[in-house]
Amino acid sequence: MLNMQAVASGYGASQVLFGVDLDIGAGQVVTLLGRNGMGKTTLLRTLFGQLPLRAGRIRFAGQDIGGWAPDRIARAGLAIVPEGRQCFPNLTVREHLTAFTAARNPDIARPWTAERVFELFPRLGERARNLGNQLSGGEQQMLAIGRALVTNPRLLVLDEATEGLAPLVREEIWACLATLRAAGQTILVIDKYVERLLALADRHVILERGRAVWSGDSAALDADRGLWERYLGV
Repeated sequence: MLNMQAVASGYGASQVLFGVDLDIGAGQVVTLLGRNGMGKTTLLRTLFGQLPLRAGRIRFAGQDIGGWAPDRIARAGLAIVPEGRQCFPNLTVREHLTAFTAARNPDIARPWTAERVFELFPRLGERARNLGNQLSGGEQQMLAIGRALVTNPRLLVLDEATEGLAPLVREEIWACLATLRAAGQTILVIDKYVERLLALADRHVILERGRAVWSGDSAALDADRGLWERYLGV
């Protein structure tokens, strides 16, 4: 589904990524781990065309997307749940979900609609007429996930989707991701709750100072707690 080879990128004269490799197969859940400032957000911005690809290659669903504009990349079937949620304050919940509805994954058996999102997050159904700025932080996070899902993406990317949420709301988000995984959704996750990611993900990639320093499955990551101390600050 996604193949990033030797990706280099950065800001102005500053290089942040140095030859990063990342692969995600169809139906897999992969995590991108590392302390703050190690290049995770820069990698996402490069993937979505918000930063230029200085070197390397990015292939998605059989197409070389390096150098594509962000809107073209989105139409190809990538969707992001951004850090900070970024809901529109003057749109209602239903308007968010209606405005972003698209058909970008021809292989999906049951397309995502506003009503299906309300099944996944009943609280959003209860708040369907509320504006984005009238929602709690947890409700905004649910809306950000729903907004990405109604594009019917081939690859769903979540950037710190549980950051700053109350424990009960975090549990709802984890349950949502488990449901999406069971349905075959391909997912890339950035999050700091490594223990929860072990049960969710197929593989993990650790970034350190702009380089991929380790990759492996959940069993390998769980078995080597030295990696946690060295690279994850746990």
